[in-house]
Amino acid sequence: MKVPGATSAGQAGSAKTPARASGGFSLGGTAAASGPAQVSPAQGLTGVGSIDALLALQSIGTPGERKKRAVRRAGRLLDVLDEIKVGLLDGAIAADSLDRLAVAIRDQREETDDPGLEGVLNEIETRAAVELAKLEVMKNAA
Repeated sequence: MKVPGATSAGQAGSAKTPARASGGFSLGGTAAASGPAQVSPAQGLTGVGSIDALLALQSIGTPGERKKRAVRRAGRLLDVLDEIKVGLLDGAIAADSLDRLAVAIRDQREETDDPGLEGVLNEIETRAAVELAKLEVMKNAA
């Protein structure tokens, strides 16, 4: 097998490098320092968008995680409805219970892949909205 010499590598179109001083670091001639250097635009800065996309994907979660969050939200709604029921039976409803119910209703629920669970969650939200409306009417009438 024949190993080509240095002259054939030069013919292949390799880039020629400027001669360097053997003493180490040097700044080149005065001609190089006389004018401003060419500034090229920064490249590869699109990584920020990919980080946003990654964070958005992580917040979506798996179907199991979405179900857990939806069930936890429904549990909070039911807890507040229980507090309101106890307040109605006692004759005094705490004002913060109404506020918490309103906030819990406004929180947007994530969709789950389970149609049965979706139905139950819809019924809980509907009941909470009806109770909130009735309590608002009672509060305004008083």
